[in-house]
Amino acid sequence: MKTITINFIATIILAIVLALVLPWWSVMLAALVTGFLIPLNKTAVFFTPFLAILLFWTCYCFMLSSANDFTLAQRISILIPLGGNPYLLILVSGLLGGLAAGIAAVFAKQLRTVIMA
Repeated sequence: MKTITINFIATIILAIVLALVLPWWSVMLAALVTGFLIPLNKTAVFFTPFLAILLFWTCYCFMLSSANDFTLAQRISILIPLGGNPYLLILVSGLLGGLAAGIAAVFAKQLRTVIMA
């Protein structure tokens, strides 16, 4: 249980640092690095980075969108069939980021298995 918490916190911290200088795929890099350095077992490999990036991206998107009263998010959610709901767009963005991070962490576990074998 301790490694899950360490991986969760390390993923969020690394994602925050990398998001300052890299584009959207930095969350995948954060999950890849923490998944390689802090190994997890079974389904925790996918769900720990998934939940970490889901939380990070949802909060980050909410913070960025609230700066302009959700104007841009509302316009984008009209283009995507979300009924003009900016909060639903923020949630979908967080889910997609979490999915990308979870897949990157599973890849990191497989990469660790191949390299360490």
